[in-house]
Amino acid sequence: MISPDMRLVIAALAGIALAVLMIVRGRLHPFIGLLCGAFTVGLLAGLPLPDVAKAVQKGVGDIVGGTGLVVALGLSLGAMLHLSGAAAALARGALRLTGVRAAPWATLGIAIVIGLPLFFETGLVLLLPIVVAAAEEMAGANDAKGDATKLSLIMPALAGLGVVHALVPPHPGPLLAVEALGADLGRTMLYGILIAIPTAIIAGPVLARFTTRGVRLAPSVTAEARLDIPAPPLGLSLLIVLLPVLMIATGELGQMAPALKGTAWLVAASNPVVALLLTNLLALPLLFGRRLRDAAIQDAVWRETMASAGAILLAIGAGGALKQVLVTAGLSDLLARTVMMYAISPLLLGWLVAVGIRLAAGSATVATITAVGIMPGVVASSGVSPELVVLAIGAGSVFFSHVNDPGFWLVKSYVGTSTADTFRTWSLLETTISVVGLALVMALSHVI
Repeated sequence: MISPDMRLVIAALAGIALAVLMIVRGRLHPFIGLLCGAFTVGLLAGLPLPDVAKAVQKGVGDIVGGTGLVVALGLSLGAMLHLSGAAAALARGALRLTGVRAAPWATLGIAIVIGLPLFFETGLVLLLPIVVAAAEEMAGANDAKGDATKLSLIMPALAGLGVVHALVPPHPGPLLAVEALGADLGRTMLYGILIAIPTAIIAGPVLARFTTRGVRLAPSVTAEARLDIPAPPLGLSLLIVLLPVLMIATGELGQMAPALKGTAWLVAASNPVVALLLTNLLALPLLFGRRLRDAAIQDAVWRETMASAGAILLAIGAGGALKQVLVTAGLSDLLARTVMMYAISPLLLGWLVAVGIRLAAGSATVATITAVGIMPGVVASSGVSPELVVLAIGAGSVFFSHVNDPGFWLVKSYVGTSTADTFRTWSLLETTISVVGLALVMALSHVI
């Protein structure tokens, strides 16, 4: 007789395996494969079909209503930057400033700075159009060498966004863990930066030398031809890119002052949807001037946006469905209980809980919230540094992005990799951030 816990594990593995096979071997769109995987998990786990359907609808709704809006607004802003020539102008300016040899390192640094106040998806949709434009300036788009050159810029950008997502407050995930565990924000930021910089170097420029060999890229969602109009001034283009970053950073940092916490305008400014919507509204007149009312320009901007958004939103929405069914079936709770049964280092325990939830639910934020929820008692009884527990949980929360992570499909679409090559590049990059981050946290625990 199979125990309920074992049945749940088998159901999860079967559903995820089915989704992967349908996508990789069956060549079906991720939207179909992931939905089939979600229903398979729920039914094999013993959930009634109506409950599975409700979980699927909730998962899709949560992702499309949250991340989906950020993605759509980011895609429209990216289309404006691309079609107006602003992204290419910024890329050329950056290459002139850094030179070709230093470009991957400059990309890494820019991604870390831009990604600090943003959720990963927001940073990705803001930064990738510019990185892709810079890569096009460095190499031809159609040969293998050109693909390798593009990836040499793209992978450090993804590493920079990934490490701050996991390790550095005031990024929302680590900040949530800081508050829940009573850690000191200043020390957590200091330790996080000390760990994030070497982690990003290893997971970005260094790892890319090995994982990108032979990877061929399809046209990404930013690859449409630009309009034949004069490029806007470089300073104006930079303002458009940085405006949502500055708004969100102002909102997040401003609320750290007790007198300003919860202030309506700061709360609004820190909301990625509000920041991106206002930036979209400003970008149209600033980038296109009097020609913004031209039917050809409006058609080009929204045609490129919608063509990209449809495939991406369907894929990440279905990934959210699979995640929600796994959570509803109880896999996250099962993994947390299992890890708590063994007497191990509190830092390793926090990391393992976050890894288990990440693999089961696909969401780094869900992994952080769940791990933080069971760790306060462990931190209090063990006397371990709560700042290091925050960082260990953050490192575990990004372990091995796969098909139930909406970010997996977002990266795949933006970069232009196949599903198999997305595992080879992006999933391995995230795993490297997680493992190297934990190793450095453990090493730091012997120093402080």
